[in-house]
Amino acid sequence: MDITKEKELRVFEQGKWSIRKDQLVIEATLKIILNGIELVNIACSPKDTIQLAIGYLLSEGYLESPADIRSINNDDPCCIQVETGSEIDLSGDSIRINTCLGRGRTNASLQPLPAEAEPVCYSPAHLLKVINELDATSYTFQQTGGVHSAGLADNRQLLFRYEDIGRHNAVDKVIGQAFLQQIDLSDKCLLLSGRIAAEILMKTARNGIPLILSRSAPTMMAVETAEKLGLTVVGFARGQRFNLYCQSERIRFD
Repeated sequence: MDITKEKELRVFEQGKWSIRKDQLVIEATLKIILNGIELVNIACSPKDTIQLAIGYLLSEGYLESPADIRSINNDDPCCIQVETGSEIDLSGDSIRINTCLGRGRTNASLQPLPAEAEPVCYSPAHLLKVINELDATSYTFQQTGGVHSAGLADNRQLLFRYEDIGRHNAVDKVIGQAFLQQIDLSDKCLLLSGRIAAEILMKTARNGIPLILSRSAPTMMAVETAEKLGLTVVGFARGQRFNLYCQSERIRFD
């Protein structure tokens, strides 16, 4: 499904009007139904919605392993129905429109990442390579300026990437794809085009990703949370520079 559509518009530039056609991002609503109960409606880009739904359920604590899922129905790409093998208590969860923030039903249970005997180590050159690759392949953003990008990398390459009108959605798509492919996230790096907010940091921690890398800035709350949970935060990664905010043991200095 396309996530952009052409629209004719008028442009005012240097004192003159002109008519041209431009691409605009499409905004849709994804309905997630869990065990027959409508859980949430998410404003999103109408593509890769299975990944988004699964990533959302993971990030909000409804799923823990692929074995939890009995079936996924996506006959309508904007309505994903997930059935789990065991019952999930949804009595305290009301339907809501979600544009970015999660429900936070498990935020209080977040624990520091397990101690690593030998932490995965990323070279500065590799971090700059993969973040520049994320930027270079952000084709929808280049067309429209209206989406965020997120990706997953290891210490060899950028594994995959997703785009969405919501930066939280783009992250959930990455997490969902990794879950569906049963990829071990304990040595991976989450890449972002936008700001590292505390909510995104919590999604990263909940899914066991030890390093988060962004072209933009982290918030103070995100960095403080990362220090408590043991995540490495790298921001303002552009061109040939970046800022390392905390947990430096996963970055090479040689």
